[in-house]
Amino acid sequence: MLFFTQCFGAVLDLIHLRFQHYKAKRVFSAAGQLVCVVNPTHSLKYAPTRCAAGQTSAEQGVLPPCLHHEAVHDPQLVPCTCPLFSCPWEGHLEVVVSHLRQTHRINILQGAEIVFLATDMHLPAPTDWIIMHSCLGHQFLLVLRKQEKYEGHPQFFATMMLIGTPTQADNFTYRLELNRNQRRLKWEATPRSVLECVDSVISDGDCLVLNTSLAQLFSDNGSLAIGIAITTSKVHNAEDEM
Repeated sequence: MLFFTQCFGAVLDLIHLRFQHYKAKRVFSAAGQLVCVVNPTHSLKYAPTRCAAGQTSAEQGVLPPCLHHEAVHDPQLVPCTCPLFSCPWEGHLEVVVSHLRQTHRINILQGAEIVFLATDMHLPAPTDWIIMHSCLGHQFLLVLRKQEKYEGHPQFFATMMLIGTPTQADNFTYRLELNRNQRRLKWEATPRSVLECVDSVISDGDCLVLNTSLAQLFSDNGSLAIGIAITTSKVHNAEDEM
């Protein structure tokens, strides 16, 4: 009975996932956009991250791990950029994508415009949704997080991070768009580098921020569809012409 119950639950999950993907394709296929259905990852990370641990240690008068890393280790090495886990891995930027795909099984989509369909938005905070987006010869990390910035008031934060340096990130512009029930909301900004902590980006509010009521206006049966487009900046194009 236990074996049957587990198998039956797995089948139901698969059917639910296929149904969500079918709905998304039906809505967005007319626009020729690729759709990625992203399931939530709940409470895997908070075991403090490097950034959070560094802040706590500083308050306690202990040398923060990030500062210790910069002082002792090879400065060309970067810690794991996956915000879902407290991962001790570190390496060069060139192998970050391989680490995310092989170790953390992060999906990757290719295309100028894609749709990020986050399921189960009702789950309690903290919860993360994450994919990689390959575009214009670079890889980007899209992070959607449900987090209580103020106690009892969860919010949704969405940001795009370039797997590259801050100088490279300045060459691009990303757009996140929500469109449902004759309502449209856009956020356009320069992506941040993964060399910066995702936690810091969210704390600064330099991202798309939705309160629960606004997220519900754009959600469909607990799923939130976010259109993603990445372009090169005008400054970068002008330099190429010169």
